[in-house]
Amino acid sequence: MASLEKSESLGDNQPMTEQLPARDGYPHFLTIPTRWKDNDIYGHVNNVEYYSYFDTVINQYLIIRGGLDIHTGDTIGVCAESHCRFLAAIAFPDTVEAGLRVGHLGNSSVKYEIGLFNTEGEALAEGWFVHVFVDRDQRRPTLMPETLRKALTELEVSQ
Repeated sequence: MASLEKSESLGDNQPMTEQLPARDGYPHFLTIPTRWKDNDIYGHVNNVEYYSYFDTVINQYLIIRGGLDIHTGDTIGVCAESHCRFLAAIAFPDTVEAGLRVGHLGNSSVKYEIGLFNTEGEALAEGWFVHVFVDRDQRRPTLMPETLRKALTELEVSQ
């Protein structure tokens, strides 16, 4: 195993870096309870579940605030890129506070930035997720609907 830098540590709910995301940097939050099935054999939430939390906060916002019709709408979002930096362990029955902001808003794409926090506001993970909005039938990039653009504009932050 590689040696740890001075700013890194391991253990239950211990951050691996001092450069942690700030909870107040995210304008939208969704509380997500962990589930028993989220834990893996090592006793913590498996890494793939973090991406599920990202997907959940994004799509909940798009459907409720952006009016995205996931069943019959002409436009759908497809993932073009995603990334997660793991900062601390999560384990059932923890609750995750998923923060969402928009780092870049294009004509047919958006880069979301997500922060996962515990109920005390401590950073658990941070990442990004890029959606390209495409025509449902042709799967070619298309301009995002105006209601969706307006909702995403509300999440833009200057950094």
